[in-house]
Amino acid sequence: MKISTNRAHTRHFALVPAAGSGSRMGSEQPKQYLELLGRPLIHHTLAALCGSAVIDRVFVVLSVGDQTWDAQDWSCFGDKLVPLFCGGASRADSVLNGLRAMADEVRESDWILVHDAARPCLAPWHIDTLARELANEEVGGILAVPVADTLKRADATQHIAATVPRDGLWQAQTPQMFRYVMLKRALEAARHVTDEASAIEAMGLRPRLVRGDPTNLKVTYPLDLHLAEWILQHR
Repeated sequence: MKISTNRAHTRHFALVPAAGSGSRMGSEQPKQYLELLGRPLIHHTLAALCGSAVIDRVFVVLSVGDQTWDAQDWSCFGDKLVPLFCGGASRADSVLNGLRAMADEVRESDWILVHDAARPCLAPWHIDTLARELANEEVGGILAVPVADTLKRADATQHIAATVPRDGLWQAQTPQMFRYVMLKRALEAARHVTDEASAIEAMGLRPRLVRGDPTNLKVTYPLDLHLAEWILQHR
């Protein structure tokens, strides 16, 4: 898929899907609103994105009935942050709905950086590295880290069925950065993927892996909140 680009005027937009429930946290409250250092977890995520000079605007995709959002004060982010109440049943649906909702503000060749709401430890150098490394890429790519641990495949009884070679394996992170038109078409064709790169791969394309680091962790389980707190306090 060839995209005509004018790199001198290419912009970067962040899109944060935040319509999920975070059931694995064992909390009735969606995990993006759990407290982290005195603020909602998602506040730290949005602060990193809105604070980046690379990113022109940040769109956060919320569930249609989200009442918690309006109960918080987001004024510190000014007009750079735009809430979109159009979340879907899955991550892919939310991202695609967000892309459609922002259509009037972006060009086909603009970069979209999709970032997990539950990755509050995103650092400026993560964003800068991704944008720099992918500036001349046709397809785009993602932040990721090489797998360091030995991997085991379990059977139905939670016994080890096999050891999986880790050579060449990477753990995907976000942001995942692709051209607007390419990402939109990919998600329209692949609605059951768990990340944006998978949709791009389904088109027969090969996103680039840009090395990140483990501090860009995703808060999934209760212990992760403590790890995120430690990272943010000691960075």
